[in-house]
Amino acid sequence: MKEFDVAIIGAGVSGASVAWQLSKYRLKTALLEKCADVGFGVSKANSGIVHGGFHHSKSTLKARLELQGNLMFEQLQYQLDFPFKRNGILVVAFSEEEMETVRVLFRQGKANGVRNLELCGRDRLLQLEPKLSPDVVGGFYVPNGGTIEPYRYVFALVEGAKKGGVELFTNFKVAESEREGEYWQIKSADGETIRARYVVNAAGLYADEVSKIFGAEEFTITPRKGEEYLLDRHTQASVSKVIFPVPSKVSKGILVIPTVEGTIMIGPTAEMVQDKEDVGTSSDNLHRILTQVKHMISGISVNDVITSFAGMRPTMPGDDFYIDISGKAPHFIQVAGIQSPGLTASPAIGEYVKDLLKKDGLVLVEKDCPKTVLPEFKEIRHMTPEEIDAKFADDPAYAHVVCRCEKISEAEIVEAIRRGHTTLDGIKFYTRSGMGRCQGGFCTEKIIKIICRETGMSPEEVTKRGGESKIIVGELHRGEK
Repeated sequence: MKEFDVAIIGAGVSGASVAWQLSKYRLKTALLEKCADVGFGVSKANSGIVHGGFHHSKSTLKARLELQGNLMFEQLQYQLDFPFKRNGILVVAFSEEEMETVRVLFRQGKANGVRNLELCGRDRLLQLEPKLSPDVVGGFYVPNGGTIEPYRYVFALVEGAKKGGVELFTNFKVAESEREGEYWQIKSADGETIRARYVVNAAGLYADEVSKIFGAEEFTITPRKGEEYLLDRHTQASVSKVIFPVPSKVSKGILVIPTVEGTIMIGPTAEMVQDKEDVGTSSDNLHRILTQVKHMISGISVNDVITSFAGMRPTMPGDDFYIDISGKAPHFIQVAGIQSPGLTASPAIGEYVKDLLKKDGLVLVEKDCPKTVLPEFKEIRHMTPEEIDAKFADDPAYAHVVCRCEKISEAEIVEAIRRGHTTLDGIKFYTRSGMGRCQGGFCTEKIIKIICRETGMSPEEVTKRGGESKIIVGELHRGEK
């Protein structure tokens, strides 16, 4: 039975950020994830926005961590090499009544210490974003906002943590726990067991259930479902900045998001549901989103939509983050209710939890070795012809394009597999293969063959996202070679 100083339950943005922070110290740390790969829970359906620090009062924990986290991404990007861009946020109003709310948010951002906020009239907004509807009245500009690829961000955090000595356990669904002396004995649903002196509960939608397993605080996580729609990268509705409407009491509203990789995403909705696995989408919500987006920007068409997905945000009463040392279970840290702006706050959440562990008695001794820096992963879609020629000379697989829509080479698929991503979704999230107009219609078969070649798996063993999500049901008939 393996023993650890700290076990982190959940490998989404929060758990991965904690693992990354703890990897800098002389600790034995385990990262436990119930899915087949990291970031497959709440984090995979994140909008990918680095928020600007104006939606919430600094009296809330979520706002303080958002403001701190926002400032940490350049350093993280340098060390961990994930797609991130400060392309800015525009909050737009279409009536004088909405402008009153805009002014409140603007003043709140200033009070929070957000720099370079600019209150804008109609002409200035249209100068900043020409695709805005001419009906816009005014708004404000937040230069420090941006976009990030959330899956690559989580992958990078975990990869960096592993290089720092953190041990990752996937397909580890926590089912039982028992306190034995100074250790928690943690058993998975399939019988695997580890021991850890401290436990961090970063289980997202299931943080309430994990808390019960450890005899800690009882609370309820209620999912807030958000449907989002991805547009073809050649849409006429392409914008350069994240467009926010005036928010409601329960949601930041329907957004127009230029992803860091050049596509456009619209949404999300905000609907409280009971089923934590309800990720279905509907045509009614699609048309509702399109109607609202058409009110904000010009050029959008239903024909631009290439796929839909839904994400769940783990909400709690009080609508703030719950990050604290448990008052009931020894050496147990709660990291729950991490909804928006959780991704933005995540670097700061990692530091905050590290400090809580220290406060709870964990001895932290920094390592002497240099800080981890991951090697650059440069995709051919971002290379010059000369760079591609140089790569081809070293590895001919760079000249074999597997995903035509997103221009992904065989070499990039192989690199994703060698970094531990062996499901179709894991490879999709790492490389963007299958994210284009055809949604994997051209490349899926080719990727399955590469997975089988590189791993020794049979085609029947390849899954979409692990578990029973097999691509091929039954047994393939293989003729004579």
